[in-house]
Amino acid sequence: MALATKHRASALKQQNKKHKVLGHRTKGQLTKVNKGRVAIATLSRRAKKELSREERKNQMKQIRSQKREEATSRKRAIGTANNPPFLVTIVPLSPDINPRKVISALTSCDPEATITTSAQGVVHLSSLRYKQRFSFIIPPVNDLYAILDSVKVSNTLMLLWPSRDELEDAADLLLSSIMAQALPATVHISASMEDMAHKAASRVQEEMDTEGLDEELGARLVLGPSPAKKSNRKIQMRQRMIKEIESRFPGNAKLFSVDNDQEAMLVLRHIGSQKQRPVFFKDNRPHMMAEKVEFEEKGPTGTLKVSGYVRGQPLSVNGLVHIPGWGDFQMSHTYLVDDPHPLERRGKNATMASEEPQLIEEADPERQETLISTNEVDPMEGEQTWPTQEELEEAEASVKAKPKTKRVPKGTSEYQAAWILDSEEEDGDEDDDSNSEMDNSEFAPVDAMSQDGCEQDEEDEEEDEEEYETMTMPDTEGANYDDKYDYKEEMDALEKLRAAREDAVFPDEIDTPKDIPSRIRFQKYRGLQSFRTSSWDADENLPVDYSRIFQFKNFIHSKKRILKEEREGALPGWYVIVHVQDVPRHLYDSQVTSQAPLVLFGLLPHEQKMSVMNVVIKSHPLGHYRPIKSKERLIFHIGFRRFANCPIFSEHSTGNKHKFARYFHPGTTVVASMFAPITFPPVSVLMFRERPDGAQDLVGTGSLYDMNPKRIVVKRAVLSGYPFKINRKSAVIRYMFFNREDILWFKPVELRTKWGRRGHIKEALGTHGHMKCYFDGQLKAQDTILLNLYKRMFPKWTFDPHVARPPPLYTFRTSGNAADSSDEENEENPPAKKAKVVQFHNSGL
Repeated sequence: MALATKHRASALKQQNKKHKVLGHRTKGQLTKVNKGRVAIATLSRRAKKELSREERKNQMKQIRSQKREEATSRKRAIGTANNPPFLVTIVPLSPDINPRKVISALTSCDPEATITTSAQGVVHLSSLRYKQRFSFIIPPVNDLYAILDSVKVSNTLMLLWPSRDELEDAADLLLSSIMAQALPATVHISASMEDMAHKAASRVQEEMDTEGLDEELGARLVLGPSPAKKSNRKIQMRQRMIKEIESRFPGNAKLFSVDNDQEAMLVLRHIGSQKQRPVFFKDNRPHMMAEKVEFEEKGPTGTLKVSGYVRGQPLSVNGLVHIPGWGDFQMSHTYLVDDPHPLERRGKNATMASEEPQLIEEADPERQETLISTNEVDPMEGEQTWPTQEELEEAEASVKAKPKTKRVPKGTSEYQAAWILDSEEEDGDEDDDSNSEMDNSEFAPVDAMSQDGCEQDEEDEEEDEEEYETMTMPDTEGANYDDKYDYKEEMDALEKLRAAREDAVFPDEIDTPKDIPSRIRFQKYRGLQSFRTSSWDADENLPVDYSRIFQFKNFIHSKKRILKEEREGALPGWYVIVHVQDVPRHLYDSQVTSQAPLVLFGLLPHEQKMSVMNVVIKSHPLGHYRPIKSKERLIFHIGFRRFANCPIFSEHSTGNKHKFARYFHPGTTVVASMFAPITFPPVSVLMFRERPDGAQDLVGTGSLYDMNPKRIVVKRAVLSGYPFKINRKSAVIRYMFFNREDILWFKPVELRTKWGRRGHIKEALGTHGHMKCYFDGQLKAQDTILLNLYKRMFPKWTFDPHVARPPPLYTFRTSGNAADSSDEENEENPPAKKAKVVQFHNSGL
């Protein structure tokens, strides 16, 4: 039996280390270290927590009252006797709706109201019942730019909804553009059911006349259902419209109608009492809707006299004004005119309008803003030799194909000449026949250089010149087909789609050129240890265009300082006449031809100068259905401006460097950089792409990001290679380079693989581009080795302030549009019958 022994601890017992507290300290230790000092964040939190319940309630009450006062002051600043009237833009969402009927219903509902109409078609209504003034304008329903310009300066947008389940493509484009630009306070009006039924009956009558439908069936269609079914259908249509409005305007789905005077009065009351939505670019700049436009010609340019109400901020004559689509201009004089549309015309408070305007302010040349938008650059600094215009014309003339000629007998018609073979073919056939005969002949040929032979040839040539003539033949083969088919454009579009698809699958990968050394092809590129943390000087190797632009030392501080400055000039609510000088005649003629409303915006200081503009663009599903290549010509609506430009795209990311995007793919968000006039944000942005036929697609919406020339946009080029021999931590790589010198040139650049390995080039093997590389692990046979190179990208100077108007939104096969004509015109001159099908330019996505 074994004896029990006492267990004794071994001398080699494991001794674990004590737990390290690292940076943790107790509250007592922190108090001793800080010696009574408290952080600022702690003080602010403690002060907030120390507020009592009554103090918090009082604070919230003060915030609510402050917001209520701001909303009330914004309401009272419009529509009263000493303020500009409510400017309401009426936009029908269907060509079948007549907006003139809505205006006639609103102007006839109040018998005591005063109705006047300005020269530009603005209808003014002064209501003594509500003590408010209203101005209604109907821009051309087919002009997208005219509608957008009217909405920019309007206080209220009145949308006329059709009794349909869905909107047409053109109406959807119009509504999407308005909402993306800047949506003011909205009022929704339902189209008259009786009017729509009458239009449907007239359409059925046209079908009966053209297609010969059954008279009984046509009569039932024209008469329509019974009154009970009509009321039920009216309720269903109204519910569908409310559902459509709720999907587009959440929380603002109240639907009005103007079928009687009570409902029309309710619409006026709603316009005068609803909350006004703030729009930064409109509220912080003076603007006007032209009610009368005159042009005084002075040589190639002239003076444009614009009459209207000043809105927003005071208008100074020493500042600049911008007319969308025209550009920036200076003012010479501003005159004050008695309000032609006062609230009260009778009684003690009535005012007598004087015909003579009073001079408010005259431009001071010393204080007036200049139209200089760029810095002066010495052209001799970067001297280059450019071809002259004559040399370019000669080159184009030499490239043009020569007309096809044919030698035919005299008196031959063009039809007969088409059947005669070409002289070259005939000569060739004769030569072939003669050669064959000479080969088969047993006799020797006659000496062609004999004297008799020469005389005979000269006589034959003289006879040919007398009997033959040269005729220019038209090239009619396939002419009718090629007129409507552009093969080059189609091939270019196909190449763009293939390149965009390849860029999406293999981003930034480039095939190493074989005919050019890589050290020359990528001499402007550099390698980076880390794209995020590696330094890059923003002022390094700038192009010449950067010497022409302006840059703020601190853009945010400059914006705050400019907005806080006191402004002088014509106050909001005054009816003034503004003299805009040096306006080209063709701009005024185009405005008269288009019958579009004319709007003016006063510019803030420095907003006429050029800089680098960065805007954030989000893809719009309506028109962005194919990728857009960087540097492609696009049309931008940025706040109150409209221009064309070719921007470069980059990723919307953080950091001081941003990756260049070769394509703007559908469903993505990018930052577009371009040279453009300075504009202070926040400002909305609309981006359109122009089709070959002139129509425009809304491809993106967004906002102005900043005006920063130092934004670094870096383009990445990825060279790829493949493993040839794989060892444990080294491998032989091929197909990345094709000569020894390129390997030695790019030896300092780090290598990466698609499977996450990192490495570097050790040495070159041979002279055909093989190289030995070391990695942090063993490679896989299917792995790909990548070498990243970077180059900074700069935008091109492609700013174009003049943009052509797009084609009409609604195109009819026959003339006549109910939305463009008034009731009186329809009664006197009824419009021609319209086609049953309405074609839209912006459909077919």
